[in-house]
Amino acid sequence: MPRYANMLESGMKQRGHQVKIWTPKALFYKLPINSFKKWLGYVDQYLIFPIEVKFKLLNAPKDTLFVFADQALGPWVPLVKSRKHVVHCHDFLALKSALGMIPENPTSSTGKLYQDYIRKGFSKGRNFISISKKTQQDLHELHLGNIVNSAVCYNGLSRPFLFIPQESSRELLEEELNIDLSKGYIMHIGGNQYYKNRKGVIEIYEAWRNLYDTPMPLVLIGEAPSEELLEMHQKSNFKKDIHFVTNLSDKYINAAYSGASCLLFPSLDEGFGWPIIEAMASGCTVITTNKAPMNEVGGAAAYYVNKKPTDTEACNQWKKDAAEIVEKVLKLDHLQQIESIKKSFSQSQKFTMEYSLNAIEIIYKQINQIV
Repeated sequence: MPRYANMLESGMKQRGHQVKIWTPKALFYKLPINSFKKWLGYVDQYLIFPIEVKFKLLNAPKDTLFVFADQALGPWVPLVKSRKHVVHCHDFLALKSALGMIPENPTSSTGKLYQDYIRKGFSKGRNFISISKKTQQDLHELHLGNIVNSAVCYNGLSRPFLFIPQESSRELLEEELNIDLSKGYIMHIGGNQYYKNRKGVIEIYEAWRNLYDTPMPLVLIGEAPSEELLEMHQKSNFKKDIHFVTNLSDKYINAAYSGASCLLFPSLDEGFGWPIIEAMASGCTVITTNKAPMNEVGGAAAYYVNKKPTDTEACNQWKKDAAEIVEKVLKLDHLQQIESIKKSFSQSQKFTMEYSLNAIEIIYKQINQIV
């Protein structure tokens, strides 16, 4: 969220707009009472900051547009509900989990109360910008009030991703990771959140190795693996070819995409799906889930697998079907690979930072013109 807010700030300033960021300050949190740090932080956020905002509102020009960088800032939306405002929405996974809509991710009782607090807050908002049609759909289902304006403005790449020749990309990564990648590799990037489906990535990889007996490594970039993943890794017949890579700097991420034989990204859900366009912009063919928003972002350039089912028998068939898609991508001939890269790059150009900020600015102006 801070990164997104900074992107909005710098982008709107470049377009000639005056921008100020209001955020809670650490006052009580700085008190030397370690056992109550969390609660003192809550005092700063939910008691002191609203009072500060009310005073600032007295001097804020009437044509000020109040922008919330994420719907998770919902508790503060009521403070400006009668002023011009817009709320950016990224994903509603936490709220849907709290409502019992995502059984794979149960929520604690306090978590449910907090999400309800957020929901009641952003439901006081009237103007919204969602990062995908799927997020917009969730917004309309979960909002408790009346929505006046609702638009979709897709994310733009937060930094440049370029096509780097595959051979040089692999050499660079090999030197950094000390892994033989000369014959290619299957890549995944993401954290341990349930919806990233890292377990499913390994399951697809094992099914593919069992079916086609091709000794190509799997490289999972992101957080250190969870205990469940480590146990899965140890039990795998292909553990010597499954590599978890952590703390890989941005310098090598672009090369990792460009050097990969494909990006395997079978997420259960996403707010947007950054790795899809990052990979495509880097010249990497993407295999992802045939579910919004992944298929919104991947378009006709990506290859698709079904969402992983929960039933054991259906899951076995899912792994086999997904493995066949992996094999299909890896068996593309030279001309087909070139065509895939072209389609991927073309798709990625729909998600540039300039395009995103221009679209957002148009919505801001439209809302600001409302009397």
